[in-house]
Amino acid sequence: MAVATWSARHRWTALLLWIAFVVAAVVGGAAVSGNDLDESTMTVGASGAADTAMADADFGDVPNESILIQAADGGTLDSASASEAAQALSAAAAAVPGVASVVEPAPSADGSSLLVQVSLVEPDGNGDAEHRVLAQVAADLQEAVEPVASEYPELWIGQVGNASLSSAIDQVVADDFRLAEMLSLPVTLAILAVVFGALIAAGVPVLLAFSSVGAALGLSTFASYLVPTSELLASVVLLIGMAVGVDYSLFYIRRAREQRNNGDAVGRAIEVAAATSGRAVVISGLTTVVAMAGMFLAGLAVFDSFAIGTILVIGVAVVGSLTVLPALLSLLGRWVDRPRIPVLWRLTRREGGARFWPAVLRPVLRRPAAAFTIGVVGLGALAAPAVSMTLGEPDLEDLPGSIVEVDTLNRLSEAYPREGTVHTVAIWTEDGSALDVASVESAVSELTRSTSADSLFADAEASVLEVATEGNVAQLPVPVAGGLDDAQEAESLETLRALVDETVASFAGIAAGVTGPIAWDADFRGQLGERLPYVIGFVLLLSVVVLILAFRSLTIALTAAGLNLLSVGAAYGLLVLVFQNTWAEGLLGFTSTGAIVTWVPLFLFVILFGLSMDYHIFVVSRIREGRALGMPTRQAIEHGITASAGVVSSAAFVMVAVFSIFTTLSMIEFKQMGVGMAAAILIDATIVRAIVLPAAMRLLGERNWWLPRPLNRLNRLRVVGG
Repeated sequence: MAVATWSARHRWTALLLWIAFVVAAVVGGAAVSGNDLDESTMTVGASGAADTAMADADFGDVPNESILIQAADGGTLDSASASEAAQALSAAAAAVPGVASVVEPAPSADGSSLLVQVSLVEPDGNGDAEHRVLAQVAADLQEAVEPVASEYPELWIGQVGNASLSSAIDQVVADDFRLAEMLSLPVTLAILAVVFGALIAAGVPVLLAFSSVGAALGLSTFASYLVPTSELLASVVLLIGMAVGVDYSLFYIRRAREQRNNGDAVGRAIEVAAATSGRAVVISGLTTVVAMAGMFLAGLAVFDSFAIGTILVIGVAVVGSLTVLPALLSLLGRWVDRPRIPVLWRLTRREGGARFWPAVLRPVLRRPAAAFTIGVVGLGALAAPAVSMTLGEPDLEDLPGSIVEVDTLNRLSEAYPREGTVHTVAIWTEDGSALDVASVESAVSELTRSTSADSLFADAEASVLEVATEGNVAQLPVPVAGGLDDAQEAESLETLRALVDETVASFAGIAAGVTGPIAWDADFRGQLGERLPYVIGFVLLLSVVVLILAFRSLTIALTAAGLNLLSVGAAYGLLVLVFQNTWAEGLLGFTSTGAIVTWVPLFLFVILFGLSMDYHIFVVSRIREGRALGMPTRQAIEHGITASAGVVSSAAFVMVAVFSIFTTLSMIEFKQMGVGMAAAILIDATIVRAIVLPAAMRLLGERNWWLPRPLNRLNRLRVVGG
């Protein structure tokens, strides 16, 4: 390819341009503040209008923190000691900057606890700025509480509130990802050292991957002014950037080494690698970008953010593989294979998979129908449990017990029991004018009478209409009866929304909607369920188009799409087997919620479909090479798979190892993501590529290269140098 050839011949220019680009992106991204997602941009479905209306309304709500006092041994609380501690805690809390007031200590009904409520000063601004200020006040309050708590060893004293709990969760997530990032580097280097048997060759893919990640993160800061950035974007970009960056370099370097081993000079080896592996990298990058773009169709701000970040890092990694990678290989020459690791170096000289892959492939090609049937039936059986997949959002009870604030919250809920979750009815004027409070109160009275007569809702005494200071928005809490299961909570939402439409929303000029945790979860699941077919259709259609242009074959394109769907389905089935049951709880350190986290399936689909294409395109490219050299289809299949098996296995091993690190994280959604991605990549690189794909291509024979007559003119097109 012309770009790679130019880069190899002008290696210092290409290298310096790449360094300048990465530095400019990183420094430029650090120089601007960016635009982060906040609550106003994360609305969804029917609850979205209510959330938007209430976003800027001032109801005089005061943020607060709770300090709970109990007996350290779990027994009877010493009232004298507890009262003395409560007074000391109240005095310490009142002295903390940002604390507005401290409420008199309140005993629990059973006398086992004493509660000190601390109201915080509501900061100016909103979104992340407000969150940071409240988090700092909560942290300062914790520092004031700790010395007092140490003076009363006979008491258990804990603090919890929205600010402290949110900060604790954020800190656990940040620490988990930091650990995953720290582990991924040595794990990747160790595997690449085994793959290449030389330290410089092992370091080059990591260098390209990290520079691509840095540049993409810098560029994503600028992109955030079009699409706001999720707080998890950096971790997602690192995850995908390491995967594709290492893969692309691995494919390229191994092919260049293969050519050198065959007697080519360094320059010629780079040219051949560019025309073969380089072309496969570009096609793979295009199909992966198409898959990531499917997230835009989800209609959710967090997926828009992930789409932008992953598209940027894939694009940067592809550009790097075409520019700086050939330049580095040209600059290093045969020094890329230095310093050699003695035993590993000798093993890596046995290119082509040695005897193992030919031994696996031989019976597959001899009995393709049997191999294909066994492979498809096996993967289908693994995918079958996905039919019973249940989606749900983890709640506070599902958070890791290692978070002290979660333990405090559980103790608080037990000592001061509350009714079920609360729905919030938001009422607002469509033109922004002041509400007719009398008319609204009349409609609300009718609504309250209806909910009071329904067993799905709790006592209506808590349902008091509150009007914002601006006068154009009001809210009404409607408690859900305690002890309801998920289906009954969903029924309560549907019932309430129907009642709101009949009563409050029937007035001209007034709009109303229901929001709250139940509504948000239902709307989130509903939107994903509605949009998922569009995402799948979009990704499949455009991927097929790209592959038709790349390989001039409709059969190859459809086979790739079908096999990728099969591997994703198997990953879904495995997720259900592991996380909707309890047998793996001790092994992976989680408590089953009986559900898969709502966003995980869509995210896994686009990521896995894109990454699976890497292997498929690389393998089929080698098969196509063999056929172009005049080999019969069977020989071309055997040549392509045995020649590519080693590098595909190595790339998959890197991905599986990195993704497996996520199974050690605390949050269950990240465990599910890690298991799903690691399992799918492992299945795809072994069963699918080594058994099902060659069996399918062997059965199809010359029909592999079939292109309908109306599409024959595509043979005159050249895709990325094809």
